[in-house]
Amino acid sequence: MFITFEGLDFCGKSTQVNLLEEFFLKRNNKVKIIREPGGTLISEKIRDILLDKNNARMNIETEIFLFSASRAQVVREVIRPHLDKGYYVIADRFHDSTFAYQGYGREIPLDFVCKINQFAIGETIPDLTFFIDIPLEEVNKRKSLIRNSELDRIETSKDDFYCKVREGYLYLTKNEKRFKLINGVLPIDEIQTIIHNEIINFEKEDRSKNVF
Repeated sequence: MFITFEGLDFCGKSTQVNLLEEFFLKRNNKVKIIREPGGTLISEKIRDILLDKNNARMNIETEIFLFSASRAQVVREVIRPHLDKGYYVIADRFHDSTFAYQGYGREIPLDFVCKINQFAIGETIPDLTFFIDIPLEEVNKRKSLIRNSELDRIETSKDDFYCKVREGYLYLTKNEKRFKLINGVLPIDEIQTIIHNEIINFEKEDRSKNVF
């Protein structure tokens, strides 16, 4: 099973990724966690370039190709091999981030974004995607708790950018059945319970399909 987490920066998805890993390990499932960009030696080097604030002059064309290059590597080197071995693969971001951040946020034509996403991931589509949604006010509130020197190049983006990114995610939520919208301002344990229940329900439905 391939599960992805999406959302604006500071939405709490990394926390939920770690909690979900614990959930699967308690069930004695094999689990592999990846983060995007990153997850392989090559992808981590690309991550350093993408998130370095010294690269503030990076063109949007460069940005989308770098994200996609990192993703193409981790799909073929990590995600597909582990899915083939029966692992639950959990990704902290995947191709939907490019649709929302580079498509809606950077205003790169969506048809091109979809084409480059498809080329990068092939048929490796998540089974479930959890979009942890928080309003812009909450983004700024959580960001204010972090020293500016600790923010990466993307996290220093302005409000109008994040508004457009959130709009992109909401579009996906309405148009992609695999998307599950979660209120990110709920307590962590409540979000965790919602995620667990969604996964259990998905597994039950999947088993019933296989029976018939």
